Order: sequence, then C-alpha cells, then structure tokens
Amino acid sequence: MQPQIEQAVISIQNRLHHPAAVGIILGSGLTPLVAAMEDTVTIGFADIPNFPVSSVAGHSGELVAGRLSNVDVLVMSGRIHFYEGYSMPQVCFPTKVLSGLGINTLIVTNAGGAINTDFAPGNIVLITDHINMMGDNPLRGDANFIDMTTAYDPDLMAIAHKAAAAIPLDIKEGVYLAVSGPCYETPAEIRAMRTLGADVVGMSTVPEVIMANSLGIRVLGLSTVTNMAAGITGTPLSHQEVLETNRQTAERFKQLICGFLNNWLSPSESN
Repeated sequence: MQPQIEQAVISIQNRLHHPAAVGIILGSGLTPLVAAMEDTVTIGFADIPNFPVSSVAGHSGELVAGRLSNVDVLVMSGRIHFYEGYSMPQVCFPTKVLSGLGINTLIVTNAGGAINTDFAPGNIVLITDHINMMGDNPLRGDANFIDMTTAYDPDLMAIAHKAAAAIPLDIKEGVYLAVSGPCYETPAEIRAMRTLGADVVGMSTVPEVIMANSLGIRVLGLSTVTNMAAGITGTPLSHQEVLETNRQTAERFKQLICGFLNNWLSPSESN
C-alpha cells in the first residue's frame, strides 16, 4: 500500500465502529441516502490525510460509515471530479482508500443526461457497460492490462433487478459515456455519442470503475437521469436541474439501494 493511502486508511480506521465490505459513491444530489443510515461516523474529506476535497454543489464532501439495511457500508457523500482540476490518480485516491479499508463491493452512482430518447428524467439506469471519452485513464503509467469485459458485475446487476422488482420500480439498462466536463455536451456531440451506442452521458464514474476493477472490487453502477441531453428538447441545461431532479428521485433511489443491500451477498457467500 502506498504511504499516502496507508496514512488515510489508518486515520479512518481509528474512527470506525465496524469494518465494511460495501462502499458507495454518491453522485450529484444523491446524498439524502445518508439520512437512512444508522450508527454513523462522519469524517470530512478535509480531515482525512492526503484526501482530495470536492468543491461541487450537491457533494457534501464527507465519508460516512454506518449501517444501511443491516449491512456495514462506507459512503462517500460526494465525489471528486476530473473537471475540478484533479489528476486521475487524485480522482481515484478515494477508491484506493476504500479498497485499503476492506471493501469488496462498490456501488457507483451518478447523475446523467439521457441520450436514449426512450429514457426520461427521474429514471434510474443500471449501467451495463461504459465508453471512456475523458481523454485519460487512471491506470496510465501502471501498465496494468486488466480485462474490462464485465466491468459491471452481472451478479450484482441481477440483485439490483430483483430489488427493483420488489419495490416495484421500472429501472432501465444502458451504456454510460463519460466526458471530462465541466461544460455540457453540444447537440452534435450527443448525436455522435448516440451513434457510438451510448444511452446516458456524464462526467464521472468511469475512473472509479476502472480503478475498482484493477483492485479486484466488484462494481454496481447506477445512473439517475436528471435531464434529456443537449439538443433533444431544446431546453438549456443547468446543474440546478440536476440537483432538483435527484431530489425528486431520492426516495426511489434509497429504496433501490436498501433493497439491493437486503439481497447482497459477499463474494464468499455467492461462490
């Protein structure tokens, strides 16, 4: 373990009540999930050695440890973005720390714009695959040739579908395309992305997913559709719209995550 990561891990471990096997990274406006947690310990990103700090509205910048649906979890209430000026290693530093703390399953969430016109704001999309158009890769320099065929774990996706059916909640499936941001995409870019096979577009998630796969962590990806992508409706896009739509979706999102955790099996249990 790298010294900077080890320092962060030890600092967090000294404050935890219980170890956790599941990590959750919350996207823009999805932090209300934290209110459903019990027996919590909250640590500001700024209070963790070497940890990058989020500067984006809708990201509270806290690591919250506790129990959710009787499962010990570590929740990043907010995330670090490439467009904030951080390097890819800095963006993925929290993922490495979560790995050092012992997680084996990572739920990565985000707010995304719908490229697929069959989707609508408020939909929750189960990410089946991704396209990296961020112009960088967090493993660059490591020569780590990992297989990404099943970057999003099929067993975890099956559990998510089971949880959605029990609510009931009609979740979609789709391919997530990541760009560097921070500007929203042009209508021409959206048309090109649709041709590539993308269903949802956003500015996050892919770096953490790549890093998690390199560390042997299983990944479930969820994207909440906050708006139709540029050029589809003719309406200008705004970050406020993202936050407001996620506020309206928060209860369904919480039910899905809790239902997933009720059915979640550790790797040893699922074998």
